[in-house]
Amino acid sequence: EFNGSFYQPSAFLMMGIPGLEALHHWISIPFCALYLIALLGNCMILFIIKKTPSLHEPMYYFLSMLAVTDLGLVLCTLPTTLGLFWFDRRRIGFDACLTQMYFIHILSFTESSVLLAMAFDRFIAISRPLRHSSILTKMTIIKIGLAIILRAMVSLLPIPFLLKRLTYCRKTELSHSFCFHPDIMNLACADIKVNVFYGMIILLSTVGMDFIFIVLSYILIIKTVIGLATKEECLKALNTCVSHICAVLVFFIPMIGLSMIHRFGKNVPPLVNTLVAYTYLIIPPALNPIIYSIKSSHIREALLRALRRKSE
Repeated sequence: EFNGSFYQPSAFLMMGIPGLEALHHWISIPFCALYLIALLGNCMILFIIKKTPSLHEPMYYFLSMLAVTDLGLVLCTLPTTLGLFWFDRRRIGFDACLTQMYFIHILSFTESSVLLAMAFDRFIAISRPLRHSSILTKMTIIKIGLAIILRAMVSLLPIPFLLKRLTYCRKTELSHSFCFHPDIMNLACADIKVNVFYGMIILLSTVGMDFIFIVLSYILIIKTVIGLATKEECLKALNTCVSHICAVLVFFIPMIGLSMIHRFGKNVPPLVNTLVAYTYLIIPPALNPIIYSIKSSHIREALLRALRRKSE
């Protein structure tokens, strides 16, 4: 109940999977597997790119950024998720929750921007193959990386302060095993119009614009590919984009779904909300290394060479 005075909880209570609390220990097994795949897979990608001089190209530098971002997302959610499933640790301090939320959103926005940078890289590689390396130099890639991080940090900086100013109800249960801005915001008893408006504007101006520019990049790529001389050249050019298209779909589909559920899906069953949230934060970091290892012959060959050296 809310009696009009300012109230801020000392902690929130995280939720696991609604209705399946008794099975949390068993449910933790696939979660552990996904986290392990994500950690080992992304570390492997970084190790292979670092140790293979032939992979020191723009495409693989951006892939390294994607791997680092995925590792960050995994490390942000792993402690609270497995802590809840293994030890039933549901409590998270108010400030700790805001900190986790801030970094989860920063890394999500960063991943979106990295996927846009990768789409731009594919467009340059296909439309200007001879100038690809001269356009995307190491210094240019570093500047793009810094701009991506700076944009995410600055645009999201007001979010924790906007949440901290709110008066909260006595209900402190979150919908997930991690902290998410709309989830915390909906526990407030105060007017949250500013939070809703700012959150929507930031989401549309960053992730929304990234998605639009990714789509535009692929429209230009398709137009360029159609102009190629032979069918074999068209297929070869498009084949270099398959991994990136898969990564885009794996990231954006659950993210858009989760955003829509939090803002408009008041009657959506809690189980659906929870499953979409876990899909959004855990599946992309686990799948991206697999997708690129399968589709990229260069990474696959470098991995096989590394394994052969270890076995000798």
